[in-house]
Amino acid sequence: MPKNRVQFDLPPRSVERLNALKLKTEASSYAEVVKNALRLYEALIEETESGKQFFVRDENGAMIPYRLFL
Repeated sequence: MPKNRVQFDLPPRSVERLNALKLKTEASSYAEVVKNALRLYEALIEETESGKQFFVRDENGAMIPYRLFL
């Protein structure tokens, strides 16, 4: 499969976040982190577009709707 090289500039805080995610997920590269993030982002958008909602459970066990996209 052909690949396309993409280069972009990130502010220092975004680079810190990218590095933190790479470490937390034990990803082998920044590209792996970005590919996984894109898959997740795409899936969340598809679920939201189909009318589904996401919820988080607070420390008391209450389910609260989580607004992903405003």
